[in-house]
Amino acid sequence: MLKTSLKSTINLEDFVEIVYRNIPVEIPKEILFQLKKSYDFLTDFSKGKIIYGINTGLGPMAQYKIQDEDQVQLQLNLIRSHAVGAGKVLDDADLKATMLVRLNSFLQGKSGIDLSCVNLLSQMINKNILPFIPEHGGVGASGDLVQLAHLALNMIGEGKVKYKGEWQPCSTVFEQEGLQPINIKMREGLAIINGTSVMTGIGINNLLEAKSLLNWSICLSCITNEIVESFDDHFSDELNLAKMHKGQIEVARQMQNILLGSERILKRGDYFNTEKLNGTNVFSKKVQEYYSLRCVPQILGPVSDTIKIAKSTFE
Repeated sequence: MLKTSLKSTINLEDFVEIVYRNIPVEIPKEILFQLKKSYDFLTDFSKGKIIYGINTGLGPMAQYKIQDEDQVQLQLNLIRSHAVGAGKVLDDADLKATMLVRLNSFLQGKSGIDLSCVNLLSQMINKNILPFIPEHGGVGASGDLVQLAHLALNMIGEGKVKYKGEWQPCSTVFEQEGLQPINIKMREGLAIINGTSVMTGIGINNLLEAKSLLNWSICLSCITNEIVESFDDHFSDELNLAKMHKGQIEVARQMQNILLGSERILKRGDYFNTEKLNGTNVFSKKVQEYYSLRCVPQILGPVSDTIKIAKSTFE
């Protein structure tokens, strides 16, 4: 079966393959090696030191030291105490996007987490086991704490998940699929919930919809130009290159490609020259189209620019 081999960074095309076309992911051995190296470093480095969230309390409780025997319980308490979201569950695409973005974050090799986190997340993605994540409850102060805590809750084998279209106990689904919950070793709870993967996943899905809407808008604008039999010069290179705005030029060229060969788009020279006008003072055609038609490249161009900037930021 075709698989997407994940690197430390993924692009929008990888995202679409995994989230919308259900192409399985696999993590290359070299990345797993780097993750193990990061975990081993933290294990070594933390000896004899006070490190926030590992052997201290969290937030306003950070001044309290956590004893060695209580460190795993600290991580479990952190997950369970934050899994208090409310409202309707996120859409399936947003749930899967959240898992992929979180996995991608871990693949940077800077979280110091046990390999069980990336192994379980990749298996949940591949088997379409979706976490129960309500849309309300997080304020974004340290990321999507509440929402990601619900993902973490599933990763420790608790709560419920969506599997084959139905919400079921997480422990039941894991048992059916032979999956093991993660091993809390040091800071896995903090590492999972302290990030922006939910808002990023939702943002990427919105970006994909915006790209689709832009393409439809350009196509519908072309259809409208054909309906009214407009002239072709308002989406020409000669006009639009004058501004040097990349989005405007790109939209104009898309219109040129779509309308190439159209029998309903007119040439100005066929109507407006002294020979063909025969001295008339009232023209049968408008000299220029309405703003809503002739300024499509100027209107949709900035939308195209914004989408590209957002794409770059998300990637």
